[in-house]
Amino acid sequence: MYCPACGAPVEERVLEEDHRPRLVCPNGHVTWRNPRIVVGTLPVRAGRVYLARRSIEPAIGRWTYPGGFLEVGESAQEGARRETEEETLLRVEVGRLIGAYSRPSVGVVTLIYEANVVGGDPLPGVETSEVRDFSPDEIPWEELAFTTADSALRDWVASLPGRGPRHEPELYVEADPSA
Repeated sequence: MYCPACGAPVEERVLEEDHRPRLVCPNGHVTWRNPRIVVGTLPVRAGRVYLARRSIEPAIGRWTYPGGFLEVGESAQEGARRETEEETLLRVEVGRLIGAYSRPSVGVVTLIYEANVVGGDPLPGVETSEVRDFSPDEIPWEELAFTTADSALRDWVASLPGRGPRHEPELYVEADPSA
């Protein structure tokens, strides 16, 4: 590997003020290796979520949310909408963040948003062979492509009314109610 600043070969070295090996060239330029950001949506219409079957590796033939790498110059929500439209031909309005999921082993951080389907037809697009909607009880858990898809879908299902763990706030009594 070569330094993007000067073209000299790089080597792994722990810098004096650091704790991890970094790629450093003889001229002292550091090449940072940071995770890439993946963005996607859970497109929803009438309580059903659309998933796409992958037509490329990794995980060809398995189901996932429409998503992909965020590009320079677009917001996370814009990237999620673009990826959804490319892979499902659905037009969506990106809503709330479902969650942020890390996959350190592959250097990826994934942001998944819930999105309302506002148009288009659920048809395969780039990188997909099938697009289908599922009720929360029909999600093909054993056929999901990635751990992030599993986590995001479980978090989405748990957020639905009557589905998730109930949070009961503690009751704080500030004064004696009999006084």
